[in-house]
Formats: sequence, structure tokens, C-alpha cells
Amino acid sequence: MATTTIVRNHSGVFKIGGDMSVNRLGFGAMRITGSGVWGEPEDKEESLRTLRKLPELGIDFIDTADSYGPEVSERLIREALYPYKDIKIATKAGLARTGPNVWIPLGRPEYLRQQVILSIRRLGVERLDLWQLHRIDSKVPQNEQFDAIKAMQSEGLIRHVGLSEVGIKEIEAAQKFFKVATVQNRYNLVDRASEDVLDFCEKNNIGFIPWYPLAAGDLAKPGSRFEAIAKSHDAGPSQIALAWLLKRSPVMLPIPGTSKVKHLEENVAGANIELSDKEFAEISELSKQRH
Repeated sequence: MATTTIVRNHSGVFKIGGDMSVNRLGFGAMRITGSGVWGEPEDKEESLRTLRKLPELGIDFIDTADSYGPEVSERLIREALYPYKDIKIATKAGLARTGPNVWIPLGRPEYLRQQVILSIRRLGVERLDLWQLHRIDSKVPQNEQFDAIKAMQSEGLIRHVGLSEVGIKEIEAAQKFFKVATVQNRYNLVDRASEDVLDFCEKNNIGFIPWYPLAAGDLAKPGSRFEAIAKSHDAGPSQIALAWLLKRSPVMLPIPGTSKVKHLEENVAGANIELSDKEFAEISELSKQRH
């Protein structure tokens, strides 16, 4: 089977916002920047090669943010892939950067608007396919942030809106201002604290984008049942973790990220693994027992 069909046939397709179709295995563009998600990548050419490999592998959904670099990730995406053809790009704003690994929530309406306009310029588009509020800023009234987002969508700067690191109550509050198309929360085999949010998203056809998706932790220790399942598929732990995510819910949109072509190809191979219902149930139970 050609690699390009792997993503399409095995990860399946999801329509973000009900009308923007993407292959469910996407790409997270945080790691194409420098150490601490700060500055230029150590190997810029390899980062560009990785980005240019995405369409070959059938990946047509990229998740980035103005804060990755900052600005570096968006610039590299444009340099590698513009004009984007069938690729949909999601970006985020709402976190200011003052140094490596430093993330400061900043949700003032005028700042969010400024950042949306700058992302549009850096990416070279007329509007953003999907824009996500990176964090709700507790220092700014929540409704002021939502109202600013509603205005930008009405103005045509944003096609679809998403939220990140939120609970069900916050999603419901936001829905009074705009349709929430996606939710991006930390979620993986060994961190399933957002299980209730995922279930809510599935019931409401909201795309769920798990960040830090490939963690398997001590589930994959030598001699474990998890390791045995991985070996039976001739796969590594991260590939099984990805296959489990894709089977977990039809609204799941994993975005594993890397700055190396080799790792990208390994991730895509994970989408080609079809876990049996029994294997899925076993892995689910193993991960529950861990908590």
C-alpha cells in the first residue's frame, strides 16, 4: 500500500466545524523550533524537509501557534508549503513568550486581535482555517475574550474557532458566542484526565485534538502486556499509543510532532496499525490501572 493511502484509509476523515474535511492524523508544528520552543531550529533544513514531506504522506492538517518560536513555526510552515493547496492550518494565540519554556496567558481582546492579524500575515492567507484560544486568561473576563473571538469570526478573519485546555463548562460558555469546532487538551494513554471532555466532544461532533499524544510511560516496560501487543504488530510503544488514540474516538485528531522526517514516517506508520477490539480494551484497562 502506498504511504499516502495509509493516512487516508486508516486514520479516517473528520469534518472540522462540519464542513472542513481533514485526515484525522495531523501534524503538530511545535517541535520544528529551537530548544525550549524558542528561536530557530537547530537544523532548519531538516525541519523544512519534514514539513515538505507532509503532503506526500497524506497529512493535510497542521497545528501551530504564534507562540511557537515565537513566530518561527508559522514562518517555516509558509516557507516550506505555501501555497498550501489542500493543507489546512490551525494556529493559536493567547500565550505570550518571554524566554525558553516560558508561557504567559494573555487574553486581552486587543492582543488577541493583533495576534490573529499577524498570524494571517505570517502564513500568507486571507483568513485562518482554524484559530484556537491557547488558554483562557484568568485575568481577563472570560466573556470579553469570547466576544473578541466572535467579532473576528464575524469579520472573516477566522473560519473556525477552537479552545485549548478547557473543561465542559468553559466549552458551553463559549458556545453562547460562537460554535466551538475543536478542543485541544492534553490527553494520551497515561493521562486521561480529559476523558469527560472527550466524551462531550464526541457527543457534539467537536474535534478533539490531544496534545502530547504519544506518551505510553511505564505501560511499555519490558515484559508488559503492552509491550507484547506492540511486538505483535512489529511496532514501537508510541505507534501503539497513536493507534489506540485513533480507535478511541471518531472525533480524535492526534497531532504528533517532530522535526525529523524519520520520526514523521514512524508516526504515519502508527496510523496503519489496526488494533483489535480485544487489544484496544486490554490497553485501555492497563492504562486505567496505572492511575
